[in-house]
Formats: sequence, structure tokens, C-alpha cells
Amino acid sequence: MSFVNYHTKEINCKIVYYGPGLGGKTTNIQHVYQRVSSQAKGQMVTLNTENERTLFFDFLPLDLGSIRGFKTRFHLYTVPGQVFYEASRKLILRGVDGVVFVADSQVERMESNIESLEGLKRNLIEQGYDIDKVPLVMQWNKRDLPNIASTHDMQKKLNTLDVPSFEASAVKGEGVFETLKMISKLVLLNIKGGLED
Repeated sequence: MSFVNYHTKEINCKIVYYGPGLGGKTTNIQHVYQRVSSQAKGQMVTLNTENERTLFFDFLPLDLGSIRGFKTRFHLYTVPGQVFYEASRKLILRGVDGVVFVADSQVERMESNIESLEGLKRNLIEQGYDIDKVPLVMQWNKRDLPNIASTHDMQKKLNTLDVPSFEASAVKGEGVFETLKMISKLVLLNIKGGLED
């Protein structure tokens, strides 16, 4: 669902960071924002309601090349993790080009991860998407904490679609850009494929 701006010769792509509450979605986006050159990014926008916050910013990567003479601009969003913000999550998924599922590696958070992933599948279907066709990357976050599930266990329980996955500690910045580069690559391949149809 990328948006093409012919005036600025840019293809705008929407990447949504999805996952359970307090899993590290916001930390991922904040780390990226802090590291991207100020000339290549817009303002970070935080939408606050009583108990939730949604972060958003866009950036123009410097090294991803162009598609038919158009630059690519990525818009990164987080969704509120708490279950009772289902309507907000659905709205933020509208027009999505790629999803990063940020899973919390702590053993006691596995059920929350599974519940959130099921919610993602449901919400994508409601928006008219097939999760098998949406570029998706899994991130196993909080690998620096004690009492974490093995990556094998996380793959088995959460990565049933066998998409790329990365271990991460977003708070330390580990695995953040590897995850972003992979989802960006998958989104661009998807767009190029769509342009050639």
C-alpha cells in the first residue's frame, strides 16, 4: 500500500512495529531515530491518549537506492501493546507495507507474545491483508535479560511462517538496525515486484 509522491519523486512506505505491551517497540524506534542523520529524518511524533502512546517518524535512508528514479522514504510506527487498544492497532495497520513483530524474550511473556501475534493476524485480515503476503520480520527482543526463552522455543512457538528473525536488545541497540534493514529490504522487493506486474 505504499504511497507514490510524483512531485517529490518519493515512494513512501509504512512499517509498523507490532507486539505485546512493553516488549520494546518504542525502544526500537527511539534507537533508530537517535541514530539517523538529522537531514534524513522528520520529527518524531508521539500521539498520547490517557494510557497509550503511539510513536511515528519518517526517514529517508541514504543507501537503499531508488526504484525507477524514485527515492524511498520509510514511515515507522509503533502500536500500543495493551490488548484494550485493539481499535488503535487496527487503524495504525491500515496501509501497512511491512511489519516488525517485536517479541519479548522473557519466559513469562510467551503467552502475551502469542496473544499479540494472533491479534496481528486477525487485524491484518480485517484490513484485507494476508499475513503470508505482508513482509514480516520477527525480533526476539530483551535477549540481555535473565530467564529468557531459547531462540529455538521462540521460533517454534512464534515463527510459524518461517520469516527472517533477529535476536535483539533494543535498549542496548543490538539487533535494531539488522531488523530494520531486513524489513526495509523485504518491503522494497515487494514494491518492485508489484511495479513489474
